[in-house]
Parts: sequence; structure tokens; C-alpha cells
Amino acid sequence: MAKKKIVVLTGAGMSAESGLKTFRDADGLWEGHDVMEVASPQGFSRNPELVLEFYNQRRRQLLQVSPNAGHQALVDLEPYFQVDIITQNIDNLHEKAGSSSVLHLHGELLKARSIIDENLVLDWAEDLVLGDLDPQGYQLRPHVVWFGEMVPMLVPAMRITEAADILLIIGTSMQVYPAASLINYVSSGTPIYFIDPRPTVQSSQFDNLSIRAEKAAIGVPKLVKTLIDHA
Repeated sequence: MAKKKIVVLTGAGMSAESGLKTFRDADGLWEGHDVMEVASPQGFSRNPELVLEFYNQRRRQLLQVSPNAGHQALVDLEPYFQVDIITQNIDNLHEKAGSSSVLHLHGELLKARSIIDENLVLDWAEDLVLGDLDPQGYQLRPHVVWFGEMVPMLVPAMRITEAADILLIIGTSMQVYPAASLINYVSSGTPIYFIDPRPTVQSSQFDNLSIRAEKAAIGVPKLVKTLIDHA
């Protein structure tokens, strides 16, 4: 018998307990800079050194942290279910934990791409600076989706979500579009589990929605045990 398909949508709260700072603080600033200065094509055009250093600092931090119990619990589902993770995060903690199917909606911090050819993508674990060029001699930039840019992996994510037998939403406010729209692609009646310490949805908004107001490292292992017990 074919395994049921679990689709997992994760956001910043999934990685926060590994020690990664969320993308922006409560005031929306990073070291006094508006996020549009460090995460938009316009910001990169105005001050590429600032943007590159923003991501350099995040990359250095990522290389020093490890997956948490929430990441690891999702791996435990794989013997019992087909598990596809769609993450808004640009870290590699799902992969480090051992998850075998991870789609990055917003790009990957440990990759760089050409400013001219978005399909020319390189693995990149070191600092990225002006003068780091692609094979054609064009500057490299972080392989991330900035504000105002298209989300090329959105359509594949929609197709994955449409096939879900169970949907897990972990550590995301569901306020950032277009990622938040993915919940609308599950079939009517599909069980949906929402795990976040400060839930931003209500159970009345969707059929079969269960809310667990817990951090990922606590709530995910408990939910995974329940799912495995009923597999």
C-alpha cells in the first residue's frame, strides 16, 4: 500500500531554536538598516557591499549551528510517510538533519548565483564579496529571493501541496505571500496541523485545522509521535 503524503511548510520559527536569528527583529531592522536596504534588488544596486555583508554574517552563523529536535523529528516520519518539506528558510538545517525532499521557496544561503543568469548557481559556503565572479565574469549575488522578485519555486510548491494527505505548518506566521497562499491548495478535508508558539490562524478558518501553541522543538516531536502511532 502506498504511503500517505505529508507536506510540511516551515518558516523562521522552525530554525529559531537552533540559534538562528529570525530574518528581522520586531522593529523590522537589521543593525539599524531597513530590510529593503539589504534584501531587495534596489538595495543591492545602491550598496552591494552592505547586502553581501548582511548575508555573509548570516552564512557564518549558519555554519555554527545544528538542527534541533523539530528538524530531526520530521526525518523520523520518512519510514512511515512520503514527506515533502517546503521551507521559506534559506538555511540547510532540514538537509543536515537528514530530510530527503526539501524545496526552498526563497533560495539557499549556501549558494550564490550570477547577477545575469539566474540559472547559473554555485555552492558557496564562504564570504561572498565584490569581485567574486561567475565563469562569464559577472558578479555573483546571494541565491535568495529578494523583496519584489518572482518566486520561481512557487508553482512546484503548489503542485506538491495539492497532493498532500496531511499538511503540517510549522513556525510561520502565514502572513508572508505568496508562501501563505499554499494552504489554499490542499484538498477540502485534508488534516492541517499548525505549530507555532503564537498562532496567527484560528481553527474556524479551515476544515480539520488543529493548532498547537508550542515551539517547533517541542511541538513537532509530539505531533510526529502521534502521526506515527496512527500510521
